[in-house]
This record gives sequence, structure tokens and C-alpha cells, in this order.
Amino acid sequence: MTDMVRAVCASTAIFLAMVAPAAAQTTAIPQAQYADRYVTVNGLRLHYLDWGAATKPALILLHGIARHAHTFDHIASDLARDYHVIAMDMRGHGDSAWSPQGAYLVEDYVKDLEAVVAQLRIRRVTLLGNSTGGRVVQVFAGLHPDLVERLLVEDVGPERPQDIADAFARRVQQEAGGWASEDELVMQLVVQNRRTPEPLLRTYAHFGTKRQADGRLVWRRDPNLVKGFVSTELWEQVRKITSPTLYVIGGGSRIVPVETQQRLKQTLRDCEIVTMPGLGHYPDEEDTPGFLAILNRFLRR
Repeated sequence: MTDMVRAVCASTAIFLAMVAPAAAQTTAIPQAQYADRYVTVNGLRLHYLDWGAATKPALILLHGIARHAHTFDHIASDLARDYHVIAMDMRGHGDSAWSPQGAYLVEDYVKDLEAVVAQLRIRRVTLLGNSTGGRVVQVFAGLHPDLVERLLVEDVGPERPQDIADAFARRVQQEAGGWASEDELVMQLVVQNRRTPEPLLRTYAHFGTKRQADGRLVWRRDPNLVKGFVSTELWEQVRKITSPTLYVIGGGSRIVPVETQQRLKQTLRDCEIVTMPGLGHYPDEEDTPGFLAILNRFLRR
């Protein structure tokens, strides 16, 4: 062994010893067990991550606004034990194509989901959506009750008030300049999301950004997403849901107020609402074991 190799090995050992205690306190990102796939629907080439065996029941995951399919990596590997998991990049996000018309209303995403289910010849599907993805799966389940086995919705209801829509528009403007490096972005995300383990935020940043010609790192998403992120009311479709439905709510989030939760229970014939105390808009990231325990109990009941 050369002196240089010995030095590298020693440095590596020291580094691992330093980071091991910290790593034990965070949620590890699972090893990749997926395949990148594409499907063309409604004139757009959409990307999705394919987890598990196609012989298992289908489970489609839809992310929130400005996010992407890899934000489900930390739960997809667990769900793939029992399901054929398909995590989509919705139009305008991640590695999926952008809409030339800036068509990003909930109904536009629903049309894509309808086409994906048809093209992949899925006869029955379980759906999980968080944030905007949760609105999409609610509408799909109301429009196609015969296709939906179970419905899981994370911290979102049938309504999006104007103040939430305005907040996203401001965020897009504030982030337009990008970041000098991935580390700079991750540091910012850590400050903004203190309950979320850093490895999950790094996955979000790593797969969700691209390098501009000037070297700056910017989000890999269409700025025109703001055109579809508007005040929304979806009760007409949601009241037609017939599948067993689970809403997981962050106790510290204001997205689904108590009045909306009560109306959901009164409206849907098989509706369960579970609140995770103290958590925010993405409970799956803030308490992954707790979130998966709730999901798996519901899926296996």
C-alpha cells in the first residue's frame, strides 16, 4: 500500500468517525431500487420512478407544488414491498415536460393522471398525494370511483384559499435568482424546515435543481406553475369519492382547518382523518416512521 493510499484511507476513517453520530440521528435515504421511465400523454413527455414489481397492486404517488418524484424516495421503498409504486413528476416539474400553454390547473394534472392510468392499463389503483398532488388524487377519485381502491391524502383538502396561492407566487419571485451551490440551497432549506432531516432536504435539492449558463443553480420547474396555483374549490368532485379514504394532517399546519375536516367526515362515507401533533405540511418527511405506521395500518386494515 502506498503512502498516498494510506493517507486517503486514514482520512476517510476519520471522516466516517466524525459523521457517524450525526448520521444516526437523521433519516437515511434508501438505496435506489427504482427505474426511470417516461410516458407521453396529452402531448407531454412525463417522467416517473418505477418501484417494485408490476405484478403487485398499483400505487401512484403525486407530489406537491414545486416538488418532484424523488421527494417520495424515503417512503417508496417501504411501500414497494406490497405495491407496484409509481412516483410521478407532474407536468412542469422535475424531468417532465413543461406545458407550452402554462396549463397547470388541478384539472390539467388530473387529465395527465387519467391518461397515465389508461396507458399503463391499470384497472384498480391506490393513490397517495401530498399538497397539490393530494388535490389531484381527490378529484381523480371523485371522477373515477370505479378505478380507485384506496385514497391517501397528506395535509390538503378540497380548498385552496387565495392567501396560499399568493404566497407561492411570492416564493417563485424570491427564488428566481437561484443559488451558487447545492450546499447553499440545502442550508437555506434546513433553516426553513427544521423538523425535516437534512438528507431528505438534500434529495429535494439534488434532484430538483439544474445549472444555468451563468453557473447558478435554479429549480427544475416551470415558473409558469403560478398560473395554475390559484384559489381552488373542489367539493363537487370530492363528494363523489366512494373509496376508503385517509387524510393525514400536520397538527401545526393550517392547510386543512377543523371546519374542513368536519365537512369531509360528514361528506365521505368511509373517511378517516389522523392528525400528527406538532408537524407541518409534510408529515411524511418530518416523522417518516410515524407516517408510514399510519399508512400501513390503513392499507392493511
